[in-house]
Amino acid sequence: MKVKKIEYPTALSKIVDIHDNNIDVFIELEDGTHITVVVSTPLNLLSYMNKENINFISATQPDIIVKSLTQENIEQAVENYAEGDAFWLKLLFVAHVDREFIDMDRIEQCFKRIKRDNQEIELS
Repeated sequence: MKVKKIEYPTALSKIVDIHDNNIDVFIELEDGTHITVVVSTPLNLLSYMNKENINFISATQPDIIVKSLTQENIEQAVENYAEGDAFWLKLLFVAHVDREFIDMDRIEQCFKRIKRDNQEIELS
């Protein structure tokens, strides 16, 4: 799906360290969907873990990760997430807005089917 518009509530020029930071990004898709995502750098995730004295980041809405916070990198990443029907971009947003939108029963059914298929492969 085409990305119609990308906006930054904080100007990219105001980011002090483009290699160790994160930014909110507002996205409008060609179908009229409006999505907000957080774009982070790997170093920013590491800095957060060091600051909080933790060894992992708890399960939350996943950020889109880029090497550095440049317009080019952010646009490339957003366009990649929007490919096809924008599944990954929409999934990230919906999971963040309300977990109830995700049908866990259906996910469990998928895992059961995968387990059954794997068992059949092992038996053959």
